[in-house]
Amino acid sequence: MSVMSAVMRGTRRLVHADPALFSNFPFPAVFCRAGSADFLLTCQPNRKFAFKHQKTQKVKPKVDKQEVEIRQGMTAAALAEAMNRDFDHVLEALLNTSVHLDSLEKDTVLEERWIKEVVTRSGMKFRWAKLSASRERPNRDACRRPPADPTLLVPRPPVVTIMGHVDHGKTTLLDSLRKSQIVSTEAGGITQHIGAFLVQLPTGEKITFLDTPGHAAFSSMRARGANATDIVVLVVAADDGVMNQTVESIEHARRAKVPVIVAVNKCDKPHADPQRVKQELLAHDVVCEEFGGDVQAIHISALKGDNLLALTEATVALAEVLELKAEPTRPVEGLVIESRTDKGKGPVTTAIVQQGTLKRGCVLVAGKSWAKVRFLFDENGCAVREAGPSTAVEVVGWKELPSAGETILEVESEQRAREVVEWRSHDEEQRKLQEEQSAIEQKQKLHLEEYRREREGLSHLSWRQRKVALYRANKTRFATRPSERMQSDQLSLPLIIKGDVDGSVEAILNILDSYDAQQCELEVVHFGIGDISENDVNMAEMFGGSIYGFNVAASRGIEQLAARKGIPLRLHSVIYKLVDQLKEELSAKLPPLVSENITGESAPHGHVTTAELRWSGGVSVRSKSAFHPC
Repeated sequence: MSVMSAVMRGTRRLVHADPALFSNFPFPAVFCRAGSADFLLTCQPNRKFAFKHQKTQKVKPKVDKQEVEIRQGMTAAALAEAMNRDFDHVLEALLNTSVHLDSLEKDTVLEERWIKEVVTRSGMKFRWAKLSASRERPNRDACRRPPADPTLLVPRPPVVTIMGHVDHGKTTLLDSLRKSQIVSTEAGGITQHIGAFLVQLPTGEKITFLDTPGHAAFSSMRARGANATDIVVLVVAADDGVMNQTVESIEHARRAKVPVIVAVNKCDKPHADPQRVKQELLAHDVVCEEFGGDVQAIHISALKGDNLLALTEATVALAEVLELKAEPTRPVEGLVIESRTDKGKGPVTTAIVQQGTLKRGCVLVAGKSWAKVRFLFDENGCAVREAGPSTAVEVVGWKELPSAGETILEVESEQRAREVVEWRSHDEEQRKLQEEQSAIEQKQKLHLEEYRREREGLSHLSWRQRKVALYRANKTRFATRPSERMQSDQLSLPLIIKGDVDGSVEAILNILDSYDAQQCELEVVHFGIGDISENDVNMAEMFGGSIYGFNVAASRGIEQLAARKGIPLRLHSVIYKLVDQLKEELSAKLPPLVSENITGESAPHGHVTTAELRWSGGVSVRSKSAFHPC
């Protein structure tokens, strides 16, 4: 550089001494005199030959980071969606952290620091979501009206429920009162539905009777009958005494705070002992009048019709003491006793009118269903124009089938009915969300405790040793993800339940809920009301299950389809036969239990054993063998 500078200085001196000498030089700008105009015009582009080059810094273009809106309690799936990434990206961002990735699911709620860590490692920036004050939805539910003015009340017939043990003569008693033959129409001779009937006595009084099933499977039906009634007639057979369902009926009446009249039936039999029945009732706090109590006890014979007038007189007298009244001009209030689907009528409910007068055209709400009444039918199937208080009617016109036991309320219009149903659906959805959130929080708490217990024994190790130890301990769990796990070896019996009415399906489901064996799991895939359909057969084929129908039919085409696909189709009209066949199918699923019992030793060289193969269904096979050493 110094040599070059010396050459340039020498050249300039020559130029200053004799400018004509260099006038034809091809690069005159290099040797122009400093300060002249020619120098400024010609030497500026070539300043790099005369001055030191200055370095310029490169300015990086500004990159806008993606902004992610975060909030407290975000799940891994919600965070991935907010970042516009998939779930695996969140897992990759949490590598080499203390988060247990093997237990991280899409619905796992992340802590605040891990939410920020994922966003930061992804090259993004976060901002907190604005807390918007959510408006509470106004309550649009329909409620019962306040009590009416006493001056507007008029007397109404009593609603009497006949309760008791199975085969104690409840339906026969009702047949004798209304001169009908209901028993002959019931499958197996036992009542399996709840029925409502209006009986007019010879004296002119009217009584609405509810006939409830006595079988153990229909406990919920008896409970509904007790809640909808004013008086309970407890039927006890004089030759059988107090049984299990008798005690249960007493408990239902006591919970509903309903007075009881004891009807001691079958007093015409030779082994009848009414006094023993009354003494057995004392153990359950049912004290008859002859023992100093307030419960009337009437000795009757439902089959022969003996002393039925005394029973009806006792019922009417108790109703007068209770002063049963209602206002027929107010909006309708009632109770759904039973619900079913009719082929020609659609959804049909049997209802008891408690207040007001039900007419055609009324708009009703029951649970999450509503109706505009199209037709009303009495217990004989005859159309009626209106139904007053304490009257049992069939209501046609429901948009969907309401559940048995729901309260019926009349509303002003169809729009108001839709508002009520929408509000009830929304309220139920919110309750379910709260329950699910509580369950998730509880599960996370248990998982955190388990995680901390697992790490306590590894705290003295380095992170690499801890990784190796955890891998060895959970090697089988690392092998497959939850979505890729093989099917469990646990025995299970998938079921599809169909019934003729809502109460029958409810009774069967209650029976299944009481099953608590661990060897084979009962799984109810679907349940509903109505005949067996092709969809039921396809669903049973998909899950490898059986179809059980109670008081329903299957067309010939459906039976052939089920036989072709190998789907068991069990149709029953008697509840205990359905339960027995279900037990047999469960027993066939269970493996045999082999037990060996030493009954005695025959010699020092061997012993005799008894091997027994037992199934839970009660079938056993025994075999004896002698074992001798070689």
